[in-house]
Amino acid sequence: MRLAFVVPRYGADLSGGREHQCRLIAERLAGTHHVEVLTTCASDSRTWTNVHAEGADRLRGVTVRRFAAARPGDPAAVRRAADRIFFGRHALQDELEYLRQQGPWSPGLVEHLERQHAQYDVLIFFTSLHATAALGVRVAPHKSILIPAVQDGPELQLGVFRELFSSAAGFAWETDDERQLVSSRFHLRSLVDDVVGCGVDLPEGEVSVDGGEWRLVGPPDREPLPPHLEGAANAFRRRHRLYGTFVLQAGRIDPGDGCEELLEYYQHYLRDGGDARLVLMGTKIMPLPEDPGVRFGGILPDEERAHSLEAATVVVLPSPDDRQLMLALEALSVGTPVLVNARATPVVQHCRRSQAGLFYADRWEFAEALKLLTHDTQLRGALGRNGRAYVSRHYRWPTVLSKYERLCEQLRGSARDGRTEPPEPDPTRLIVRPREPEADRRDRGRGRFRERDRGRHDRSRHRRRERR
Repeated sequence: MRLAFVVPRYGADLSGGREHQCRLIAERLAGTHHVEVLTTCASDSRTWTNVHAEGADRLRGVTVRRFAAARPGDPAAVRRAADRIFFGRHALQDELEYLRQQGPWSPGLVEHLERQHAQYDVLIFFTSLHATAALGVRVAPHKSILIPAVQDGPELQLGVFRELFSSAAGFAWETDDERQLVSSRFHLRSLVDDVVGCGVDLPEGEVSVDGGEWRLVGPPDREPLPPHLEGAANAFRRRHRLYGTFVLQAGRIDPGDGCEELLEYYQHYLRDGGDARLVLMGTKIMPLPEDPGVRFGGILPDEERAHSLEAATVVVLPSPDDRQLMLALEALSVGTPVLVNARATPVVQHCRRSQAGLFYADRWEFAEALKLLTHDTQLRGALGRNGRAYVSRHYRWPTVLSKYERLCEQLRGSARDGRTEPPEPDPTRLIVRPREPEADRRDRGRGRFRERDRGRHDRSRHRRRERR
């Protein structure tokens, strides 16, 4: 099949978020299919500055076509556009203006889809809350699969996303909760859908699921090393002189990813009697305090990053959204429990389902959860085993890739048969109506009360006339 992945950013330097997930899936499907990636020339999601050259290139076996991104608005322009669409009456054009100001806005990418969409069997769009998907799916909705990456928020009330979700022919969901959220808000007309997520490379000693049983699969027989030298995790600790208990943040060190809040909560944890060191590894966007308990470990290659996750006592994920979702699954795959920001709903859902991590909503919960995880060895071991089993059961690469191939093949078959409408709904299934926006419910409620009060006043005036 000829597959096109459409994503706002793409590159080997993007080590987290949906862009990283897109690259991992595209590279693996490129072994058996013709895969192209359509993306912008930008690398930074805050400025959307064009840093890559326009045109086609090859990256790890995948053809990447880049298109220039228009310069987004300054923060004040983005706020004005957001206020207009979230707090006042507006038209669809105002919503498109918000997407343009937010970025990335790439007319060239959409024009390429309009000219060349016939050469692709399936179009796969990552992240619904960007113009690349909102405008791209319009071109050929009958061959479009959407990976939504959404949380419950005001954006879901916008008409541009109502059109997007009601027109895409296929969906690859991250979790069942995401599917239920979107299904409760929109009338989906999809032909194919499945809960897919992203695959994870399991390390040596992975958990193998076989007929409902799971077991550890180790490397070939060899003479065991002493416990303090055994394994890649201990080797990583020795190389980086990390001894004792330490908590790892292995994503981008950025205020937008919750790192300022993490440092503040970590100081509260220390004042509350905590003794674990905080280690941050990744691209540093913000300054770090001069604190003996905080250590910056630099940027690590992929293999070394996997060893760091296994070496850590706990992996903390401070991002308030789903940018660190892949990192959470990678940590669970090596048996390290995670501590997650409670606002990151998709990541919290994985914690609940796997029973392999905790989450926090404020500094007090952060301190108590971190002390529990670092001090209770038995609990940490149980969470680690749960995490390994969960990832092995649901997120092995063969499982994930087979789901993508099945979705694409079913969608291509529907297009070949000329079926671009979903099957007739089963009358026995519960139909979930889109939830009415809260503002409309308030207005309708006020109108009801106004009518009631007007009726009371009319009756009172009538009684007064009768007395006279």
